[in-house]
Amino acid sequence: MNTIEVNNLTKKFGKFTAVDKVSFTVKQGEIFGFLGANGAGKSTTIRMLIGILEPTFGDALVGGFSIKNEPDLVKKNIGYMSQKFSLYNDLTVAENIRFFAGVYGLDGKKYEERKKWVLKVANLEHMENVITGSLPGGIKQRLALGTAVIHEPKIVFLDEPTSGVDPISRRNFWDLINELSEGGTTILVTTHYLDEAEFCNDIILINAGKLIAQGNAKALKSNYIKNPILEIESERVVDSLEILEKEKWVGETSIFGNYIHVILNDNKINEGNIIHLLTEENGIKVQRVEKIIPTLEDVFIHLIEKDSKKNVQ
Repeated sequence: MNTIEVNNLTKKFGKFTAVDKVSFTVKQGEIFGFLGANGAGKSTTIRMLIGILEPTFGDALVGGFSIKNEPDLVKKNIGYMSQKFSLYNDLTVAENIRFFAGVYGLDGKKYEERKKWVLKVANLEHMENVITGSLPGGIKQRLALGTAVIHEPKIVFLDEPTSGVDPISRRNFWDLINELSEGGTTILVTTHYLDEAEFCNDIILINAGKLIAQGNAKALKSNYIKNPILEIESERVVDSLEILEKEKWVGETSIFGNYIHVILNDNKINEGNIIHLLTEENGIKVQRVEKIIPTLEDVFIHLIEKDSKKNVQ
């Protein structure tokens, strides 16, 4: 069963097309990853799907309601957390919970039940009177998600929710997302962190407003990069990169920390050719060359570069 159905969704700002005929579906209980570089159209798409930005063309059903014709019903039946924490920093924890509960019409026994749940998942039990702005980023993040789903929506939109948060807090946050998903909540999340995308059941990649790839992490890695990838560890990374980029048998190159990833155009090229080129011909010591399985970051860079070249042409 699909809880989100997007059909040719398009948003234009004057002559600029921010989102261009995007279509996809999200199943109930899925964690659905929405990836793309800054300016790719992710946040614009989210704003249309939550009913606060009207599409220029196309439509989407969110929980069975049209974003074009029933935006108010869409808003009542979803949860939303933006990349900037959706909390009032000058209010206490309890005041923030009370405010968001009021927005969604919760009171009485139901409110008390959900308040206890939010405090528990945010690790803020017995800390109701603490000023929200004084909380650590990871705790504030969990509180923001708790208030976003205090009314138990079946669909939640998270727009880069872990931006600027430390790795341990990010992992704890994803544990909470997984709990919501296991309980049947559908979650659509945008993120810059490609390691987080590994947690998603399905992923779409958007570039320049257009959908350019879709699949789970395993499918993306196996379906979109067919040529072999080598990981190279050498003494002079930048010099090595410049030398490799001049070779016809090198398709694409990228730097990953202190390593270089090279997508080959020629299957006959191997580790020995790399060592000969860098060490024997150019005097650069190579510590390691090995064939690797592509990461999501490899796929992301490959598809973005491929799509950008196509747009230039």
